[in-house]
Amino acid sequence: MYDILIKNGMVVDGSGQPMYRGDVGIKDGVIKEIGSLPGEHAGRIIDAEGKIVAPGFIDVNNHSDTYWRIFIDPVLESLLYQGVTTIIGGNCGSSLAPLANKDIIKSIQKWVDISGINLNWLTVGEFLNEVEKKKLPVNFATLVGHSTLRRGLVQDEVRDLESSEIDAMEKMLKNAMKDGAIGFSTGLVYTHAKHASQDEIMRLAEVVKKYDGVYTTHVRGESGELIDAVEEAVNIAQKTGVRLQISHLKAMGERHWHLMEEAVNLIETARMSGIDINFDVYPYTATGSVLYILLPDWVAEGGKKLMLQRLKNPEIRQRVINEMKKDAFDYSKIVISISPLNKTLSKKSIAEIAKSQGKDIEEAIIDILIASEGRVVTMMEVLSSKNVENAIQNPFSIISSNGSGYSTEHKKTGELVHPRNFGSFPRVLSKYVRGKGILSWEEAIRKMSGLPAEKFGIKKRGILKTDNFADVVIFDKEKIQDVSTTENPYQYSKGIDWVIINGKVVVDESALTEARPGMVLRREARSIFEF
Repeated sequence: MYDILIKNGMVVDGSGQPMYRGDVGIKDGVIKEIGSLPGEHAGRIIDAEGKIVAPGFIDVNNHSDTYWRIFIDPVLESLLYQGVTTIIGGNCGSSLAPLANKDIIKSIQKWVDISGINLNWLTVGEFLNEVEKKKLPVNFATLVGHSTLRRGLVQDEVRDLESSEIDAMEKMLKNAMKDGAIGFSTGLVYTHAKHASQDEIMRLAEVVKKYDGVYTTHVRGESGELIDAVEEAVNIAQKTGVRLQISHLKAMGERHWHLMEEAVNLIETARMSGIDINFDVYPYTATGSVLYILLPDWVAEGGKKLMLQRLKNPEIRQRVINEMKKDAFDYSKIVISISPLNKTLSKKSIAEIAKSQGKDIEEAIIDILIASEGRVVTMMEVLSSKNVENAIQNPFSIISSNGSGYSTEHKKTGELVHPRNFGSFPRVLSKYVRGKGILSWEEAIRKMSGLPAEKFGIKKRGILKTDNFADVVIFDKEKIQDVSTTENPYQYSKGIDWVIINGKVVVDESALTEARPGMVLRREARSIFEF
């Protein structure tokens, strides 16, 4: 007798193979049998007639950890309603462990108010133990953030590291991998990592390779620097042999849209030469990022405190304004998303704020940064829809959200979160599969399940097959739809009827249950070398 028997569905197993009509028998948290199961008994029978039965979606680029969502609101409703059953944190260079000291948590202050945060961990092992206590509904794994390691050594200093300091980072990373981290991430566009040498990254990537982990990178630039940045990432993978994942590949700004094709060509060429490289993409033309990245690089060197001191200095301020004007960035596309300032600023464009204050846009940006102490997150409508479409179709792309889990209650904060937090996975299925027909159901679901599981070494998940963990999504392919918009993001996706995680039903006929059966996923593979 099964715990759950899913009957009469069209099984899309996550491997990319053609869908087929079948039943799925689940017992003790795992898939016991798939196929025609007539006359079988179960504690719960789900009739999936006319619906797709797929593996739970794996979000490889998720920020529910560094946005503190797994602690503030660990149910992560907006992810469950998308069919997400596993999330990977520690992306883009920032992880919540290991911490050389508790002050290193400042590395996430660009996204969240850390004033009320209390920590009771330092190592990755201790952090993962605390996550287990939160009893998330989804499975959780973490990468190790390069900026977290680096700031643990040099605090707010921005400089080249001594070889002995890189040795110390290698040791921290080695211990973190032993504690269960699944890989290593960089955020080379951010202040504290921007000047990290390729040699520094390469030495850390070699550690990850020895522990059979994955290296993910928010590359050093996504505008005019995109090609050099991708070439750097490919070079590191080529020399170290590490598995490489480029995070949220994109070309920002219309002047740079043409570079996306060249970047993808670089990736395809690298694949043909034997490099294990993929990239992830979210299905929106708006990006989300911190406001200070619009400043010249030198302004933020040394950390937030020094940045604010420089911006308050009249002479330096004028120099910053002059350099920003020369850059000729289209600031009209920027809308404030999250800020500690008056919530009426949320949903307003930088251009509107500047006009209402009778200031140049560059002046308004500086004033906003000073008033908010540097903590402003924005949305920018700066990507090409054609580039997004081509990236989603590419055989080496993985679908991700680059977002976090929220409830609709969060709307009361006045923050304007990105719609990707609520709609990424259903949007791909509704817009690009059902609507445009540029992907098959099998191809799209593979990009959300089997391929990310394979890439990130997530064992016994991502594919519907006997003895794998029972992470299952059942949805109506005619009704699945993202609803969240830039203007009104707090709307759950529709069409996901059931979500099962580790054999427990967490979404039941489109309604959340009380179940929170998520597991913390730790890398178990030992070093493949004596190390």
